[in-house]
Amino acid sequence: MNRVAAAVLIVVSATGAVFAQDAAPTAAAVAPAYNLRADVERVMKEFDVPGIAIAVVKDGKVVTAEGFGVRKRGEAAKVDGKTIFEIASNSKAFTAAALGMLVDQGKLSWDDPVIKHLPDFRMYDAYVTAEMTVRDLLTHRSGLGLGAGDLLWWPTTTFSTDEIIHNLRFVKPATSFRSAYAYDNLLYIVAGKIIAAKSGKTWGETMHEWILKPVGMTGTTTSLEENAKFANVSAPHSKIAGKAVPVKPMPVSNAVGAVGINTSAEDIARWMNVLLDNGKVGADKRLWSDKQAREMWTAQTPMTINTPRPPLAATKPNFYAYGLGFQLRDYQGKLVAMHGGALQGFYTRVLLVPEAKLGIAIFTNAESGPSLNALQYRLLDQHLGVAPTDWIGRIADIDKEMQAKEAARVKGEAASRAAQSKPSLALASYEGDYEDAWYGKVSIKRVNNRLVMSFTRTPDLTGEMEHFQHDTFIVRWKERNFNADAYVTFSLDHDGSIERVRMKPVSTETDFSYDFQDLLLVPVKKEKAKS
Repeated sequence: MNRVAAAVLIVVSATGAVFAQDAAPTAAAVAPAYNLRADVERVMKEFDVPGIAIAVVKDGKVVTAEGFGVRKRGEAAKVDGKTIFEIASNSKAFTAAALGMLVDQGKLSWDDPVIKHLPDFRMYDAYVTAEMTVRDLLTHRSGLGLGAGDLLWWPTTTFSTDEIIHNLRFVKPATSFRSAYAYDNLLYIVAGKIIAAKSGKTWGETMHEWILKPVGMTGTTTSLEENAKFANVSAPHSKIAGKAVPVKPMPVSNAVGAVGINTSAEDIARWMNVLLDNGKVGADKRLWSDKQAREMWTAQTPMTINTPRPPLAATKPNFYAYGLGFQLRDYQGKLVAMHGGALQGFYTRVLLVPEAKLGIAIFTNAESGPSLNALQYRLLDQHLGVAPTDWIGRIADIDKEMQAKEAARVKGEAASRAAQSKPSLALASYEGDYEDAWYGKVSIKRVNNRLVMSFTRTPDLTGEMEHFQHDTFIVRWKERNFNADAYVTFSLDHDGSIERVRMKPVSTETDFSYDFQDLLLVPVKKEKAKS
C-alpha cells in the first residue's frame, strides 16, 4: 500500500488474516506488504487502461486516495488523488440521497405518485403513469427495457431534459409494471427533475449546496463546463481498432440526474465515509436520517443471479437486488452496496461494505469492465482479510476468450450472409426521412453514391451504410470510438415501398445505451404540393 492515512499499518499474514501492527515485529513474522501499485500497473497493462484512481476508506479513515498512469495517453501529466473523472451512473447515489433529504424535510414521500410532483409526467401506459411512485423511479422495475430511450441523451443530443421526460410517454414497455428488473437511465432523469422542482434550483446547484459543499467535495463538479475550471481533469479514452486512444468528452447536461457527477479519488473518499456513517458529516451534522440510509440499502427489486465461469465461482452472490441508487449483493458473507458507471471514455465503480466500514472506489479513463472487476475483487479480498486470488489473471483469461468468441461470431455472420444478394430497390429509393415515435427523425441521404444515415438530434451519430445482404445494411458511424455499428433492415410493403426500418447493434459488446433495437422507424410521408 503506497499511502496510509491512518496511524496503523495494515499487513497481511500468509493465511490472509489482517492484523494491526503497533511496533515492528521481526521480519520472519510478517508476510510481504500488499503492493497496490503493482496490481494497478498490471491491470493497466493487461486491459489497456491509461490511468486509474483508487480510493479506499476503512473505519472512517482514508487508507489511500491516489492515482496511477496518465490523464491523457501521449501526454506526461499523471493521474493523482485530485484528478477529476466522470463517474457516470455512480451519480445515481447522489440523486437518491437528495431525494432522501427531501423525504426528511417532509417535502415528499418515497411512495408519492410522481404526478403529484410533476403533473405533466406520463408513461406509455395510463395505469403506470398513475401508479408510478418516486421510489419506482430509482428501482429499475418500470417495465421499460434495458436502457430503453437512452438514445435521447446518449451520445450527446440536442434534446432538453424536459423533452426527454416528455418523450417517455412514447417509449413502449418491454414487461409489465414492477414485474422485472431492467436497468434504465431515463427515470433517474425524472428524479433529478423532481429534485430541481422541490429545491427551486437546478439539480447541479442543489448537489453543490446540499451535498458537495457540506461533505467537503471541493474538487467535484456537476457539468463539463465546471470541469473546464480545473486543470487536473482526466481525458476519456475509447478503443479504436483495438487500442485505447483519447476521444472528445461527451457532455450530458440533459441527463444529470442519472450521470451528472465528476469527481476525484480524494473527494469520493469523503463521500464514501458519509455513506458508511449513514449520512453523518463530522460529529454534529447529518445530511439524511438513519431511516433514509436504511431505505437506500434495502432491497427493492430482485436481480437475476447468473452462474459465473468456474474460475470466478467465488464471486457468485447468494442474493442480488437493487436498492435506491445502489446494487445490493453479498460477498464473503457481508453485504456490499455498490454501483458502476459508464460514459464515453470512463468506467468507474464504487463499493461499500457497511459491516466492515469499508469503501472502495475505482476510476478508470478507459472502457474496460474487466479491469474494474479484477481490481474490485483484489481490493475486497485484501481489505476483508481473504486469502489472495489472482483475479487479474483469471479475469484477463476469460476476457480474452470472450473477445475471441465475439469476434468469431461477428465474422461468422458476415461469412454466412447472402453475399451475392442485392437490395430490392435502387439506392435512391432508400433516401428520405424516417421517424420514430420517441426519438424523432433519422435521415438517409446519398453522398457520393453511398447512403449516409444521420440522427437529426444527435450530431455525432452519422455514418455511411454498406450493403450487408438483401435489404439489410450496416451503418458504420463516423465516430469510430462509439464501437456501435448497427444493422439497418428495411421492410417493404406489398407495393414495393418501404414500410418500416429496424436497427440493432452488430456486436453484443456494444453499450446497451445504443438502444437501436427499440426504434421503429417509418417513412415520413411527403405532402403533395398543392396545384
